[in-house]
Amino acid sequence: MFESPKFNAKGTKMVRNLSRLSLIGPVLTIVMCLVSVPAWAWLFDTPSAPKSVSDQSVSDVQQAIGEERYVDAGNLLNHLLAAGAQDPRIAILVGDLNLARSNYSEALSSFTTLEGDTTVGAQAFQGAGIALSCLGRSNEARVALEKAVAGDPSLWRAWNALGTEYDKQRDWGRAQAAYDHALAGSNAAAIVLNNRGFSLLLQKRPEEASTDFVQALQKKPDLASARTNLRLALAMRGDYSHAIAGESVDGQAALLNNAGVAAMVHGDYSQAEKLFGQAIQAKGEYYARAEGNLQITHALEAQSSATGTAHNLTVE
Repeated sequence: MFESPKFNAKGTKMVRNLSRLSLIGPVLTIVMCLVSVPAWAWLFDTPSAPKSVSDQSVSDVQQAIGEERYVDAGNLLNHLLAAGAQDPRIAILVGDLNLARSNYSEALSSFTTLEGDTTVGAQAFQGAGIALSCLGRSNEARVALEKAVAGDPSLWRAWNALGTEYDKQRDWGRAQAAYDHALAGSNAAAIVLNNRGFSLLLQKRPEEASTDFVQALQKKPDLASARTNLRLALAMRGDYSHAIAGESVDGQAALLNNAGVAAMVHGDYSQAEKLFGQAIQAKGEYYARAEGNLQITHALEAQSSATGTAHNLTVE
């Protein structure tokens, strides 16, 4: 709403060519193999048992993903796989890395193969639910996420994603409860504070939302979504000058458009028209979003019965 081993075809061809030989060829080959294997066995290594994965190795990958060091995380996972490690947690980590890289379909494939696993099943439902949510498959996402928290109530990422899904349904009570679980389980992670704040914005509670956005930025100053949302909250409170201050020239048009949307939601139509006009001027070219929002503002202002009418506002 608001402005990331193929099989060689020659192998197949070789098999087809061998099939043209007389039957004696395959028979002799089998006999030679039976005789020669014991004689040459000393040349081959005996396959070792699958290697386990240490908790520290898992933690290292998780930390790399959490710090957005995706290349490091990929290298660590490749090292574990090359060493012959077999642990369902590796598939979870592969899925988590794909989620972080926005490869949602690939992530979903990793998670769904493990949903019946007794050790990581809840984590698999969590990852699958987040991927489904990002793919826009809300009903399936909600089912998977609810299974995740039922299996392991400590999975704060599942609670956080559930909060956003309940927001889509305007189920504010369940959304608030989900964010409370997520905040408790994550030590009040910045992303959860941001999402709860946005939920409050949707409920037209900008003062409370602003508090969440400020706390999110205190924990993670480079969280761009929290900064954008804080500007929206300020505009919804009527503080338009602070809502559009401190941005570069290139980003000014988007800020003005977003502030205009907030003014429109707030019912301040004259201010909204002014901000959309400034956004169009700052863009220096045709600005479809601001133009569309300006038309909606005119319609809302002209119709005293506009309350309850659905309009699609676009912000950046």
